[in-house]
Amino acid sequence: MPYIITEPCIGTEDKSCVEVCPVDCIHPGENQLFINPDECIECAACEPACPVNAIYLDVDVPEKWKDYIHKNSDFFVQGGSPIPPSKD
Repeated sequence: MPYIITEPCIGTEDKSCVEVCPVDCIHPGENQLFINPDECIECAACEPACPVNAIYLDVDVPEKWKDYIHKNSDFFVQGGSPIPPSKD
């Protein structure tokens, strides 16, 4: 059960979650970050690091943001980002 980044991340420039991810599974999209479900080790390090409370375990995503589960997986099915975001 991977973690999912939801709507509050849209437009957020903060990448605190990227900095704490031990496996670099968080990748940039056009207007938000995404977690690669095949790379996520479910360590939960990213969840408390998120300043906008946008990260949830996939089974805990609030109903109003359930579509982000599919948006996340679709991002990687369509190629996603081949280069992890900078940790700077």
